[in-house]
Amino acid sequence: MTRELTIGTGTGLETSDMVLNIGPQHPSTHGVLRLKLVLDGERVVHCEPIIGYMHRGAEKLFEARDYRQIIVLANRHDWLSAFNNELGVVLAVERLMGLEVPERAVWLRTALAELNRVLNHLMFLGSYPLEIGAITPVFYAFRERETLQAVMEEASGGRIHYMYNRVGGLKEEVPAGWTKRARLAIDEVRRRMPDLDNLIRRNEIFLARTSGVGVLTAEEAAAFGASGPVARASGLDFDLRRDEPYLAYDQLDVPVVTRTAGDCHARFECMLDQVYVSLDLAQVCLDQVDRITGPVNTRLPKVVKAPEGHTYAWTENPLGINGYYLVSRGERTPWRLKLRTASYANVQALSSLLPGCLVPDLIAILGSMFFVVGDIDK
Repeated sequence: MTRELTIGTGTGLETSDMVLNIGPQHPSTHGVLRLKLVLDGERVVHCEPIIGYMHRGAEKLFEARDYRQIIVLANRHDWLSAFNNELGVVLAVERLMGLEVPERAVWLRTALAELNRVLNHLMFLGSYPLEIGAITPVFYAFRERETLQAVMEEASGGRIHYMYNRVGGLKEEVPAGWTKRARLAIDEVRRRMPDLDNLIRRNEIFLARTSGVGVLTAEEAAAFGASGPVARASGLDFDLRRDEPYLAYDQLDVPVVTRTAGDCHARFECMLDQVYVSLDLAQVCLDQVDRITGPVNTRLPKVVKAPEGHTYAWTENPLGINGYYLVSRGERTPWRLKLRTASYANVQALSSLLPGCLVPDLIAILGSMFFVVGDIDK
């Protein structure tokens, strides 16, 4: 820890600005993120987010793995959204290859993507109150997560890293009776969500810690490239599922949850209300799956090669917009696959949000930006 001495103006006293590191190992950073703070007493004067402590070099590794192997690498950067991560990669490869994916696979992918979105959001809905002192919500959030995890695990065989997407569709058909069990799980979670909602949304202590704190304006959110619940809480009405639909979203009515306050509470509310929307969308998709018969994947050659060219696919991941820029030289491995991750853009806003706030508010603001450090460092 280092100190910088400055002369206080108007007081006649010497005061010291302290340079303090929050992280890289610190419970409130939920991952190895480092914040280099300059503090005047308990007030933050300057903040520099420092990243790279978890860098795995996934983008470079993509260049040495074939189109089946890169899925396992992309699956892991946001470990709360593995299915959605896989999805963006296979969509980019399918677009470059001009592959038509079977209709049943499209609807199953859409249903599973929405269930994965709920799983992601429930983690933050439990862990965020925990970071500012509310212990009970995390137990309710994990109860609902376990109900849905069982459904995802039954379909894919994976608990967190599903590895269920394949170029041309899905790994295999879902087990017999799976859609019925998935519907029952959705109904159960929807019925029990008010336990979590009523506990925290209007809790006066939670409101005091989050309302009016860490206000991110729509202009700032756009300038930093923020997306997902973070941006929509500031009034940016943008959601790729509605505005540039992929999978089966063009056949769905996707309500976009927005707020205008742009504070910590608005970000939390956006994420909470999005859970209800995603549960409804998943249910509609499962109804469609039951009406459609046929394969869930496309027969491909033993060695998959994308033709020479480049393409860009972007998806509305749970934390915001993920982009996948794929360049192929016609070989069995990508020449380049660049990831644009939601967390990387969202965390940039901390340098603007934190100066002027108090240290206790720093924790509330940091948790409300909803990022996964692996998603930042890739």
